[in-house]
Amino acid sequence: MNSHPVAIVGAGLAGLGCALELQRRNIPFQLLEASDSPGGRVRTDSVDGFLLDRGFQVYLTAYPEGQQLLDYPSLRFGRFLPGAMVRLDGRFHRVMDPWREPFAALSQILNPVGSMADKLLVARLRASSLAGRPEDILKRPESSSLQALRRYGFSPNMIDRFFRPFFGGIMLDSSLAVSSRMLEYTFRMMASGDTVLPAGGMGAIPAQLAARLPQSSLHFHSPVASVSPNSIRLINGETIPASAVVVATEGQNACRLLPGQLPPLSARSVMALYFALPGPPPVPDPIIVLNGNPDGPIQNFCLPSLVSPTYAPAGQHLLSVTVLGNPDRPDLTVESEVRSQLSRWFNADTRPWRLLRLYRIPWAHPASQPDSLTERPCLLPSGVFICGDHRFLPSIQAALLNGRHAAESVAAHVA
Repeated sequence: MNSHPVAIVGAGLAGLGCALELQRRNIPFQLLEASDSPGGRVRTDSVDGFLLDRGFQVYLTAYPEGQQLLDYPSLRFGRFLPGAMVRLDGRFHRVMDPWREPFAALSQILNPVGSMADKLLVARLRASSLAGRPEDILKRPESSSLQALRRYGFSPNMIDRFFRPFFGGIMLDSSLAVSSRMLEYTFRMMASGDTVLPAGGMGAIPAQLAARLPQSSLHFHSPVASVSPNSIRLINGETIPASAVVVATEGQNACRLLPGQLPPLSARSVMALYFALPGPPPVPDPIIVLNGNPDGPIQNFCLPSLVSPTYAPAGQHLLSVTVLGNPDRPDLTVESEVRSQLSRWFNADTRPWRLLRLYRIPWAHPASQPDSLTERPCLLPSGVFICGDHRFLPSIQAALLNGRHAAESVAAHVA
């Protein structure tokens, strides 16, 4: 057996999941991260007392891998209301989970977000998603999410006014071309658990995982230039020998480190705008607000400070706005369009709402197309190991799970 530690490139959730499993198996490792802290795409910035996740993100407490790895009480989750508010034809309409909010759901029976038949069909989708084990969903026949919703019998109105803004926002694809398995898996996770934010921001999740690893195994500010099965070379020219090498970066960097070894990868991009609100919030509840009409750039928005008060200083609120894609327009133009839309929606002067930060995230999600949602092997023909949600499905659950699977594969080869 090679006496050198395993080298893991990337301290995102997949790399952390891999490291934790290697640690459990008493296999030495070194975790090398180009940035200054763990998390990859799951990061939180502190700006003027506000917590800004790098792109609007949520955690689903039903994730099986997260239940095994995370200390939920320590994360002090704040909970979204189960459902959404839809902006449609000049008014806001609630679409609540009738199994969790039965009284609130009664009031939505006659709202224009889908017909009565559509609302009954939700029960059918829920029952199908909850049937069997979570992993069974990933073995079902696969189509686009749009085709699956039509097959269930949902009307065009329900698809356009609810599923496109809601699941389209989760999957960063309002065309709903992503895999039907992803739709059903996400629906199951949301139906069987809570949608939450940690008190310390989403970055508290990787921080908690990294805190369980030996500090001597974590190496930040260590960008990697190239990899081979038994060594890595840093940008500074240093070569580090390894008993095995695991590339746990996002897909774009994995392709750079492994030229010609991966299938073509594409990604979905997103923009996130955060505003500091000095006065009362425009909506009173911790709920996601969806754009049911194509009347502006906003896909959805919420107030994280209503979910967890730690997201904003006392007496203020944080507004998070999601815009799909990466519009080829200056930041000031996008901000102006978003402000104009919010002003129309709430008949409010948005000039006092201070823009804290605008994030453009070109690689927010690996594109999950039909016929591609299958977990790929962690060992490449070259002898290098690989993990990440781009090897499976875009989610925190998949990143952690695929990281563990990579460690199990490494263990089988270095023993």
